[in-house]
Amino acid sequence: MTASEFEKLADTALEHLSRALEESSVDCDCEPKGSGVLELEFGDGSRIIVNRHSAAQEIWVASKSGGYHFRWSGADWVNTRDGTELFAVLSKLVSHQSGTPVVLQRM
Repeated sequence: MTASEFEKLADTALEHLSRALEESSVDCDCEPKGSGVLELEFGDGSRIIVNRHSAAQEIWVASKSGGYHFRWSGADWVNTRDGTELFAVLSKLVSHQSGTPVVLQRM
């Protein structure tokens, strides 16, 4: 995949995440922090950072429970360790940090 193809796919995923959070009932501020970076801040001050990592062509997620790397499979963004899908993982992380159950639909 070319760099521009990766950036387009990753940016689409980040935009989808931002919209999904806005449409959910979760209490979280979702702020873009520069090109390709989203910062999710929760009521307790904790954060989840989601960013595209162009050199590795991955989306990286940093949360209280750890760091995750997701690579495009041709159909979904999948965790490089266990194959779980990005929005399924983010649903669990956001639910845990917000204290509110949320299901973020994948793209």
